[in-house]
Amino acid sequence: MPVSTSVPRSEPRVGVWLIGARGSVATTVVAGCAAVAAGLHDPTGMVTATPLFADTGLPELSSLVFGGHDTVDCPLPKRAEALAAGGVLPHGLPAAVASELAAADREIRPGGPLPGDTRHPDELIASFTTDIQDFVRRRGLTRAVVVNVASTEPGPTGTALPPSSLYAAAALRAGCPYANFTPSTGLNHPALAPLASASGLPYAGRDGKTGQTLLRSVLGPMFAQRALTVRAWSGTNLLGGGDGAALADPAAAAAKNAGKERVLTDTLGTTPEGETHIDDVPALGDWKTAWDHISFEGFLGTRMTLQTTWQGCDSALAAPLILDLTRLLTRAHEAGATGPLPELGFYFKDPAGDGPSSLGEQYAALAGLAERLREREPGRPGEGR
Repeated sequence: MPVSTSVPRSEPRVGVWLIGARGSVATTVVAGCAAVAAGLHDPTGMVTATPLFADTGLPELSSLVFGGHDTVDCPLPKRAEALAAGGVLPHGLPAAVASELAAADREIRPGGPLPGDTRHPDELIASFTTDIQDFVRRRGLTRAVVVNVASTEPGPTGTALPPSSLYAAAALRAGCPYANFTPSTGLNHPALAPLASASGLPYAGRDGKTGQTLLRSVLGPMFAQRALTVRAWSGTNLLGGGDGAALADPAAAAAKNAGKERVLTDTLGTTPEGETHIDDVPALGDWKTAWDHISFEGFLGTRMTLQTTWQGCDSALAAPLILDLTRLLTRAHEAGATGPLPELGFYFKDPAGDGPSSLGEQYAALAGLAERLREREPGRPGEGR
């Protein structure tokens, strides 16, 4: 029987506008939010559901309303069924949250630009902005957050804004805090810097840290703190699904790998030899395997190695972090925060603003944000950053 996650009238409702709203990650976010809100599953993987964030005024999961942009037309309920068949979602969950999936699907609008679209970038931004503003108005939302979870695009060439940057500009023009969970350019395009500065909105980083780079952000500081010399660090990723297909493009893979390598440079203080390779293996679907081979030297130049294997499900790893970011950006916006939020670097390969690269230090910064949010009562105007 479908569950109900209706929200009491007194509880403010918050919009979550997903770019790539019919993809595996977005579908897992919507289905997972409904399941946790209804008490069908625990909020495993959600840092905001831990005692660290008790009494910080974060919005309840039951208050979140989903919509978004996408260029594909596969309905969310059908996509969820496919994910359940592949073991990504629990068996029976798509049926249990069918009404929530259908409601979110009705709020998805056509993205772009599609092949043959002759609209000027300003027209596309205006159209996307209108879609978001209409969503907020029709659903009676107090505010909305925009999160990019679309497939990775190649890095920009020339001055033209890539699609991810068009969506980022629309988010700010619609008055929405923004996070880019992909390696795509998004808000990082130089042409958007004036808009980001003038918007007065909080925004987070780029490229979610869910697997191989999460491990690197722990191991890199370990080597540095133990004064061990890393000579080479090589990695391989095997993945399928939409991301695997997108990253088969060398330009898109280069954008992805830049974040992985940046974490090593920042945490080790030097750039070791070695490269990271990404291979598209369609048979893996939404699952990925990442191998790392680390060559290092100890006392008296003794050569040693460390090898790691990470096997995981991209959507299941990403979805709880996206719900975290939605709640944190909403609360930060309510509290009066503006500009980049380096405290959210815990979630990203490429954090916004200046902050540490070590996961432990990033967690400490996140804890500091929790304390500041706890000190500001919800609904009371906050101080600017």
